[in-house]
Amino acid sequence: MRTFNYSALKGVKWDSDILGLIAAIYKEAGKQEMCLKQSPEKLDKLIEIAKVQSTEASNAIEGILTTSTRIRQLVEERTTPRNRDEQEIAGYRDALNIIHENFDAIPVTRNYILQLHKVLYSHMSNPMAGKTKNVQNYISASYTDGRSEILFTPLAPFETPEALDRICEEYARVTGNAEAEPLIVIPVFIHDFLCIHPFNDGNGRMSRLLTALLLYQNGFYVGRYISLEAKIAKNKELYYDALRRSQNGWHVGEEDPVPFIKYLLGTILAAYRDFDDRFALVETKLSAEETVRRATLQKIGRFKKQDIREMCPSLSISSVEGALRKLVAAGELKREGVGKSICYYRLK
Repeated sequence: MRTFNYSALKGVKWDSDILGLIAAIYKEAGKQEMCLKQSPEKLDKLIEIAKVQSTEASNAIEGILTTSTRIRQLVEERTTPRNRDEQEIAGYRDALNIIHENFDAIPVTRNYILQLHKVLYSHMSNPMAGKTKNVQNYISASYTDGRSEILFTPLAPFETPEALDRICEEYARVTGNAEAEPLIVIPVFIHDFLCIHPFNDGNGRMSRLLTALLLYQNGFYVGRYISLEAKIAKNKELYYDALRRSQNGWHVGEEDPVPFIKYLLGTILAAYRDFDDRFALVETKLSAEETVRRATLQKIGRFKKQDIREMCPSLSISSVEGALRKLVAAGELKREGVGKSICYYRLK
């Protein structure tokens, strides 16, 4: 089995792209901290929206789906799941809530990772919930012409428990001793976790839960307010491509983690910049119409009512709808489509 040594990250000469991303994230994190001190009560709605989006998106990446209405009911009202997909969604909701509320009291160890996995499957009967895999798994790709291809073979089941222990120990040691930049160590840990692929099922969702946990523990709270999972889902081809390019040579310790590091840091930075935009709309005392107008000015091309609602968490859905109607009547927006396909775009 390959060895893990995160101390080696300290001596790596990272390129200007990675260094630039790290510097920009720290700058944005500092700005966010000021926002949280100024108006913490105004951001509660952002947290609610992010939880719904994160739960929906992380499951949708794996093909686990339900309606938008049911997602909100499952997350916001904690309603009882009706089928297998909703059971999996409810499990993700519960695991995410545990991380949001207790991230500073969850050590990064194999035992706690197994407990989170057990929570992920707590609404269904899964004999492997909270246990490492008992069969060899593979990372595969399926193509439109019917072909399938094995892209990567993770560690064998018998190697998995020790490998999980090793990456947790290495992560704890280098972050605890400040031996390496956390924004480098976190993507490397998540990448190793995905290469180990420790569970029969749920590896992708667990990797996204762990990403949130590690970021929060290191003072990067953007995922509480802007869904990182939604950003990954929106560009999941880029996510899979970065993962594939970084996996080459992993088994013998010759992988290049740079593509995955850049991908994850870019996603984090994009989320921070979204937070800036949304906080500006929350912080400024404006009429509903002007708040929605300013939100639409940040959109390029077509957008839906839900896109604007997410940008204006202080407004009710009826206020957003009313403001959109006024902007259409004033000739600022064009509305097209019917029913669920209704969308808008700016005319000036």
